[in-house]
Amino acid sequence: MKIATLTMNPAIDKSSAVAQVVAEWKLRCDPPAYEPGGGGINVSRALRNLGGDSLAFYPAGGLAGRMLCDLLDREGLDHRAISIAGVTRENFTVLEKSTGRQYRFGMPGPTLQDAEWRRCLEAISNLLPRIDYLVASGRLPPGVPENFYGQLARLAKEHDTRLIVDTSGEALRLAVKEGVFLIKPNLREFAELTGRKEVNGLQEEHLAQELVSTNKCEMVVVSLGAAGVLVASAAGTERVRAPLVPKKSKVGAGDSTVAGIVLALARGKSWREAVRLGVAAGAAAVMTPGTELCCREDVERLYEQLMQR
Repeated sequence: MKIATLTMNPAIDKSSAVAQVVAEWKLRCDPPAYEPGGGGINVSRALRNLGGDSLAFYPAGGLAGRMLCDLLDREGLDHRAISIAGVTRENFTVLEKSTGRQYRFGMPGPTLQDAEWRRCLEAISNLLPRIDYLVASGRLPPGVPENFYGQLARLAKEHDTRLIVDTSGEALRLAVKEGVFLIKPNLREFAELTGRKEVNGLQEEHLAQELVSTNKCEMVVVSLGAAGVLVASAAGTERVRAPLVPKKSKVGAGDSTVAGIVLALARGKSWREAVRLGVAAGAAAVMTPGTELCCREDVERLYEQLMQR
């Protein structure tokens, strides 16, 4: 089974640490670390950590875009960049060592021209006949229409490719309207998708199952943070609690969860096994500092614990 990821708004993730964050002071930071980032790219990186393979697609431009390509080369990822005129964004994460708090600064990204985002769609369309699972993850950058993932959903159905969408807002709603294989919203995004200010308890399960029964999604995985996930499929609904782990950083936990789920499914595992591998991968990512993703040894240990429940 072949897996590809699409990141329409990739980034260079820069992380550092400082003793204390104080307004107006000139803060002396530790030497920065640079890593490739963005939803789909992080899914591909987590897949590699778990022993899986994928092809990462993304638009890139400027010096930061070249740096992104170099970083992916260093990590040994199979990737394809679509050239754009704008400059790839950079995100910045700072750990305040005195409190353990993490400050995350996300930039909007470059504006894509019509011809540029259409080239991205065309490149993926040409790839789809050879792909079994496509993960489209992250927010859309300025200039890309909100129905982009919806257009992608139509193409995926034409080629019998299972599309996994991890985004929010109108982009998610329009993708679901077309019909996708799997979505992974958090509670706030899920409430927004279903037209409510908030959802809780049995209402969450009913609404998730409704999306499945109306053929909008084959599988809905609602992230509940430290509480784990709620999953709905044709087999029914289930809550899978996350194992208790020491928390160092939440960066990349959701992307690691998606990676665990898609890898297990691509290897022929059941829904139950796939969700538990995803939850284990998400919990393992929380155990790593800064923008690091899940560690395979941690994932395998946590997965065994979850399978025994």
